[in-house]
Amino acid sequence: MSLLPMRLVRRLSFLLRPLRALAARGWLREAEVDAVLAWLHPAWRLNRVFARVVGREWVSDDLLAVRLRCNGNARGWLAGQHVQLYLELDGVRHGRSYSLTRVGGDGLVELGIRRQPGGRLSNRILDHLPIGALLELGQAEGELQWPQPGAGVGLLAAGSGITALLGLLREALAAGYAVPVTLLHYVREAGQRAYQEELQQLMLRHPNLQVRWLLTGQPPVPGAVGGRFQAEHLLGMSGFELLTCGPAGFVEAVRNSWGGALQAESFSPLQRLSEPGQPVRLAFARSRLQVTGDSNRSLLEQAEDSGLRPAHGCRQGICASCTCLLLGGAVRDLRSGTTFAEPGQPIRLCVSAPLGDVQIDL
Repeated sequence: MSLLPMRLVRRLSFLLRPLRALAARGWLREAEVDAVLAWLHPAWRLNRVFARVVGREWVSDDLLAVRLRCNGNARGWLAGQHVQLYLELDGVRHGRSYSLTRVGGDGLVELGIRRQPGGRLSNRILDHLPIGALLELGQAEGELQWPQPGAGVGLLAAGSGITALLGLLREALAAGYAVPVTLLHYVREAGQRAYQEELQQLMLRHPNLQVRWLLTGQPPVPGAVGGRFQAEHLLGMSGFELLTCGPAGFVEAVRNSWGGALQAESFSPLQRLSEPGQPVRLAFARSRLQVTGDSNRSLLEQAEDSGLRPAHGCRQGICASCTCLLLGGAVRDLRSGTTFAEPGQPIRLCVSAPLGDVQIDL
C-alpha cells in the first residue's frame, strides 16, 4: 500500500529539484534515490514518468482511448506529440509509441491505442490492462504544430493517424480557432471511424469544422465517401496548410499531390521480404560480436537473434529509441530504400538493413 496518495506525489514533485541536480552532477545515484521514492509511492521517481490508468473508452471498433494520470515528471508535453509506453510481458520489457490525444491539467493525458493484428503489446493493453494499473512512459517527442492563422487548415489522417491530429484539433477549437478546418479520415471499414460521435458534436459547435470519413475497403455508407486518397480530395483547400499522418505510402501520396505548406508524420509496417537476402558480416563493436547476417532483415532483428538487447520502441522508425552509429559499411532504409554509408552517421536499427558487411556501435 502506498504511503502517499498520487495527487500529493504530483504536488511534492518540486521538492525533488535539489536531488535531481545532485544526481545530474553524479553526487547521488538516481537509481538509489528512486528506490526510496518508490517505497513511498510506486509512481514517484526523480525523472522517470509513471502513470496510473484512470479511464478506458472504446472510440471505434479497434481503437481505445486510455486516460492516464502522470506523476510530476511529464513536463512540457503537448497534444499531438507521441510517447513511448513500456510494459513488461513474461519478464521482457516492451515499448511502443502512441500519440497524445489530450494533455490536461493535474497530470491527466490520453493516448489512442489501436488494435494491431498479432500485436503483442497493443492487444495486451486493449484486452487486459485494468483501471488502476501503473505504467511507465517515455518523454514526449514530435514536431507537429497547429499552424498560424491563414486561409485554413486541412487535416488528412489514415487509420490511427487520426490520434496525432485529434489532440491538435481539440486544443485549437477550444482556443477559439475560427478559420475553416477540413478533416479527412481514411479507414477501411465504417466501424473504424474513431471519435466519430465527438467529431460530429464538434462540427455542431464549430461551424468552421468539416469532417469527412472516406472508406477504402468497402462501398460507401450514409455519411461517408468511399475511396483511397486522390488529389481531387484536396479541392476546396487552396491556400490551406496541411497536416497529415498515416502510413508512409499515404503520406507520400499526399505530399506528391500538394504544393503548399505541409507538416507530415508517417508510420508504416515494414515490408517483409519472403526470400532471404545475401549473407553479410555484422560486427557489433561495443559487444565485441561478429555474426553472419542477412541483407533483407533489419539490424534490430538480427541483433536480437544474436543475443543482444538493443534499446528500442516503436519498431517503425518513429521514436528513434534504437538509434546507433554506423561505423563502417552501408545500410538501406527499409521504408524508402535510401542508402546510408557515411561513417559516424546515426541510423535506426529497426528500419535499417545491411547492404554488405557493416560495423555498428552496439
